Amino acid sequence: MDWEKYDPPSTLVVPENQVTRAKFPFIDVHNHQFSMPSQDLNALMEEMDKLNMAVMVNLSGRGRGYLEHLKRSLDNVNSNAPNRFIVFTNINVNAINEPGWTERTVEQIENDVKLGANGLKIYKNQTMAVVNGERIKINDPRIDPVWAKCGELGIPVLIHAADPKPFWDAHDEKNERWLELKVRPGRKRSDNNPAPWETIIAEQHDLFRKHPKTKWINAHLGWHGNDLGKLGELMDKYPNMYAEIGAVIAELGRQPRMAKKFLTKYQDRVMFGKDYWNPEEYYTYFRVLETADEYFPYYKRYHAFWRMYGLDLDDEVLKKLYYKNALKVIPNIDRSLFPD
Repeated sequence: MDWEKYDPPSTLVVPENQVTRAKFPFIDVHNHQFSMPSQDLNALMEEMDKLNMAVMVNLSGRGRGYLEHLKRSLDNVNSNAPNRFIVFTNINVNAINEPGWTERTVEQIENDVKLGANGLKIYKNQTMAVVNGERIKINDPRIDPVWAKCGELGIPVLIHAADPKPFWDAHDEKNERWLELKVRPGRKRSDNNPAPWETIIAEQHDLFRKHPKTKWINAHLGWHGNDLGKLGELMDKYPNMYAEIGAVIAELGRQPRMAKKFLTKYQDRVMFGKDYWNPEEYYTYFRVLETADEYFPYYKRYHAFWRMYGLDLDDEVLKKLYYKNALKVIPNIDRSLFPD
C-alpha cells in the first residue's frame, strides 16, 4: 500500500453533531466571486440562505483589475441583492513604478468608494510582488497615501501577506505541510523567494504601525493560527488590527482549549471568513465553532492530516465572530439582517 494514502476511518465512538446551518446569521468577510458582473445572484443567495449567511463580502470587486468589472458587479448587486453583498475594490501594485502611480491610485480609491465599494483587498501576490526583477515591499512609502486614504474614508483594508511558514521550509519529513507540498508543488518556495517569510510578515506589521487610523483585517489569522500566543501579542500591540479565520479553521480545530481561550479573550477582534466558495465546506467551520465534538476530519486531508475538535464557543463570542465585529469595521452593511 502507498503509505501516502493511509487515511483510515476512526473507530472512536463519540457523539457527532453535523452542523449544516450556522446558529446565527453570519457575514463571510473573505469570499471571491469573480463572475459577479454577470452572476445569477438569486441562485447564490439560495445557497447562502441554507447556510444562514446573511451577507457575503466579495473581495474581488475589480476582478483582474478593471473598473468596468467593478461597475458591473455593483450594478448587479444594486439591481438584484442590494443588502446581501458587500464589494471591495483592488489596486494595481505592479504599476507602482509608473509616473503618478500614487496620485492615480488614491484618486481611484476615492472614486471606487463613491461608486459603492466598501473596502480594499490586497492579494498575496501584491505583498510578494516582483517588478522588473525588483521586489516591491508592501510597506513602500509610495503606497502610504493609499492606506491613509482608506483610513480617511472609513473603509478597511483586508490584507493577505505571505503564506503558511512551512511553504518556505525544507520539504522533508519534518515539514508539517509535506503532503500538501507534494500534492501542490507550486506552493513550495525557497527560503528567500521572493524574501524570507519573516521579512514579508514584518513589512505587513509595519503597515499596522504606520497607519493607526486605518482599520486592517489580517487575512487567515495572519498565518499565526498555529501560534495564538504570538497573534495575541500582535492584537495587543496593534489595536487597529483585526483578523479573520478564512482557510485556517484547521489550525483552530486542533487546539480547542487554546483556541477557545484566544477567541474569548479577543472576541471583539476576530471575524468569520471562508475564502473559497464551497457550501459544504462551511459545515466544518460551524462544527468547530459551535459544537464540543471530538476527533472529526477536516475536508481537505492534504491541507490538514490531523483531526478537528469543537470549541463550543459561547453565544456572545459566536455572535461577535459571525457578524458583530464585521458590522463595526465594514461600512454600509444592513443591520436589520441581524438579531441585535
